[in-house]
Amino acid sequence: MPSASFRFYQELNDFLDSSCQKVEFRHVWKGRASIKDLIESIGVPHTEVDLILVNGESVAFSYVVQEGDRISVYPVFESMDVGTVSRLRPSPLRESRFVLDGHLGRLAAYLRLLGFDALWSSDLADPELAKISQEDERILLTRDRGLLKRKAVTHGYYVRSPRPVDQLQEVVDRFDLRSRALPFTRCTSCNGLLEAVPLARIHHKLEPGTATHYHQFWSCTSCGKVYWQGSHYRRIRQLLDPVLNPEP
Repeated sequence: MPSASFRFYQELNDFLDSSCQKVEFRHVWKGRASIKDLIESIGVPHTEVDLILVNGESVAFSYVVQEGDRISVYPVFESMDVGTVSRLRPSPLRESRFVLDGHLGRLAAYLRLLGFDALWSSDLADPELAKISQEDERILLTRDRGLLKRKAVTHGYYVRSPRPVDQLQEVVDRFDLRSRALPFTRCTSCNGLLEAVPLARIHHKLEPGTATHYHQFWSCTSCGKVYWQGSHYRRIRQLLDPVLNPEP
C-alpha cells in the first residue's frame, strides 16, 4: 500500500490522535485517493483547512496523493493574508453570519446578544444545516466533525469547548469578532433586529410596575418581544464584558 508523510499545524492537532500531534507521521491508504479524502480519513474536517503544501508546493483538495509525498496541512487563516499560495476555500465570510447545530442553542443566544446574525433551531437536520450554510453563505458552527466533512459546507468551524461561555470566547477569538460586535441589537429568542419603541406602543405587554421603574424599551421587529435594562442587564454585561475586553 502507498504511504505519505503528513504534518498538521496549530489547532488542526485537536483532531488527531496524541501520537500524531505536532509531529510528522506516516499514513498509508489503499488505491487512488485525493488529498481531501486522506485528510478527512485522518480526522480533520476540510472546513478547518486553508492551505496544503505537498513537497513544498500548494495544491487543491483534488490533488491525488503519490507514494512518498511530504504533506503539510495548515488551518484556516480568517484574518491573515497567506500570500500567493493556493487557498483551498472561498474568501472568508467577513459579514460573519452563522448557522449553528441543535446542540449549540446557548451559544446562538450569546452570539445574538453580541449582535451577530446566528440562525439556530433544534429541528434542523444535518442536510438542512449544510444546505443553509452553503446557500445563505453562513459559517456553520458545530461539535459534530462529520457534519463539517459534508461537501456542501465551505465555511465551518468545529467548536472545541463544551461550555457555552467558553464557546463564545472561542468563536469571538477565532473569527476576530470583537470589533464588530453590537451588543443588545438583536433578539435572543428569534434572531430578529431590535428597535427603540415608545412606552405607549408596548405598555400592554409589560408587567405591572415595569413602566414605572424603566423608561427605555426595545422591541424585536420580527417576534415583538420587548426588552429593557432590568436587573438581568447587569448579569449579561458581566458575562459579555470579559469576552469583549479580555485581560492582556
